[in-house]
Amino acid sequence: MTHRVETDPAIPAPAKRRYPVGAEITPEGLHFRVWACERHEVEVVLKTGDDKETAYPLRSEHNGYFSGIAPGNAASKYRYRLDSGSDLYPDPASRFQPDGPFGWSEAIDPGFAWTDTHWSGRKLPGQVIYEMHIGTFTTEGTWKAAAAELDELAALGITVIEIMPVADFPGSFGWGYDGVDFFAPTRLYGTPDDFRGFVNSAHGLGIGVILDVVYNHGGPAGNYLGQFSKSYFTTRYSTDWGPAINYDGENSGPVREFVTSNAAYWIDEFHLDGLRLDATQNIYDASEVHILEEIGNAVRKSARGRDTIIVAENESQNSRLIRPAADGGYDLDGMWNDDFHHSAQVVLTGRDEAYYSGYRGTPQEFLSAFKYGFLYQGQHYAWQNKPRGTSSLDLDPSALVVFLQNHDQISNSARGDRIHRLASPGRYRAMTTLLLLAPGTPLLFQGQEFAASTPFVYFSEHDPELSLLVKRGRSEFLAQFRSIGAAYAPVALDDPCDPATFTKCKLQFSERKSHAATYALHKDLIRLRKSDPVFSATASVRIDGAVLSDRAFLVRYLADGNDRVLLVNLDMDLHLKSVPEPLLAPPQGCSWRVLFSSEHPDYGGSGVYLPNQDGEWHIPGESATLLAPVADASQGEN
Repeated sequence: MTHRVETDPAIPAPAKRRYPVGAEITPEGLHFRVWACERHEVEVVLKTGDDKETAYPLRSEHNGYFSGIAPGNAASKYRYRLDSGSDLYPDPASRFQPDGPFGWSEAIDPGFAWTDTHWSGRKLPGQVIYEMHIGTFTTEGTWKAAAAELDELAALGITVIEIMPVADFPGSFGWGYDGVDFFAPTRLYGTPDDFRGFVNSAHGLGIGVILDVVYNHGGPAGNYLGQFSKSYFTTRYSTDWGPAINYDGENSGPVREFVTSNAAYWIDEFHLDGLRLDATQNIYDASEVHILEEIGNAVRKSARGRDTIIVAENESQNSRLIRPAADGGYDLDGMWNDDFHHSAQVVLTGRDEAYYSGYRGTPQEFLSAFKYGFLYQGQHYAWQNKPRGTSSLDLDPSALVVFLQNHDQISNSARGDRIHRLASPGRYRAMTTLLLLAPGTPLLFQGQEFAASTPFVYFSEHDPELSLLVKRGRSEFLAQFRSIGAAYAPVALDDPCDPATFTKCKLQFSERKSHAATYALHKDLIRLRKSDPVFSATASVRIDGAVLSDRAFLVRYLADGNDRVLLVNLDMDLHLKSVPEPLLAPPQGCSWRVLFSSEHPDYGGSGVYLPNQDGEWHIPGESATLLAPVADASQGEN
């Protein structure tokens, strides 16, 4: 039975809240504010240590918001009752759900003993990003266990960690893209302070942390936003995962405020260095100022002078997202470049099925990606039967994030195999070299640096009925790949709702030693990228290139005579007696020396030799060789 208490009208509301919604600690008690525009009455029900429930009515502000003060403090448990109903609901802006989305909300004190006061943040240029899923990064799957590995990531050369979504979701495991409590870091990985501790430790090692957030839809289970207002979502637009969030329809103002406040909250209260925005092609907004621009402004304002990074995933590759607001853009910092990945996937696996069918993995594709960014900049894309992409010709190359693996692309294979298991070792080493010396910003997926043997497949625990739908949906999605959907002898797909599916994706850090050659390859390439005067100053370096054969090409980094040439051969040994290509000529008075080779024995290769000897070029098969000039007054024919 719930005891009801009338609020004291003499107790004023706090002069200023940190955020428009949620429970905040004040000297007078807990101040609650919630948007429930279709409700007439809202009560906050507090649960005390003896399981006694006491209800306090909130006052209507006559604008859809209800607010008031009730006795409580940090760790107080509470829920909302709407219109005197019998059901109690968690706070849409709960800061923590200790028992998950179906349980009681918990008030959280945002105070934390930060030691990163001198941390200035991160800008996107010059970074090496590492995508991480906290639940599978370590055996324990917690913030504390992940923090214990930060020293190793710093030694590897990682400068920014991108955390997959942590907004709380039902079940005991999941990717996080079905989050329902936007402000509550999931209890599965620890407490909010554990999350803060992870970020604080990362900053102490010089590593920035950005968070993947989902502002295009809400999860299907444990999502109570609609109980407070149906205006959180809209039926005017659709997504592949559920109703779209309402950013431009009736009552969209408080929804926009909810989302921009959430973006600011992660930067402010968790000291995060930015956000990765999931599937922005499904964030629909016809307003004069797009919600994406407002999110960016909220992130930068909440950082209070620290540098921030806002990266968007956008399937249609609309460069407007990263153009300045003065030019009609949304002023974000970067975008994922799927085109680079798709070309790499084709050449590494030999498969051009489904959405890879518009790519051939040719040398020209990689040269174009290096020089111009997106490969599709408005041309017809047969797989979708419509134009794809927009112009990126004038963009800073670092604004485009390039990768060989990420959570989606690894899981979009029958077994969730990582790319090194699908490609030959030589080609994999060569493409890793290309990635980590690219003018774009490279991203590694957890375990990629040591060729993790563990797969990464889709997993998400739900009740039996929803689990069946999830399993069916996953099978239907993967059926677009001929090798899966039309296979004569198909591979059995993992059940995404089986705990064993989740468990087998956990990394095994012993493989840093057992796969030491791959680990050394990544570590040395990252070190080269950061220390070499050419690669550490890519903004001032011009990129050009030339095709040498059907599967071989060169990239020339033009740096005022201190040039670099990267030779990439993804086929058998290439022998060229004469090469009428000026980009192969060394700077005047110099000859070439080998600065790096993916075929070094330390990386598992078969050996290194200078490719231009005796006036001819001999470029080893399935390799990447980096050349640098060395003064040679007696230089002869090369």
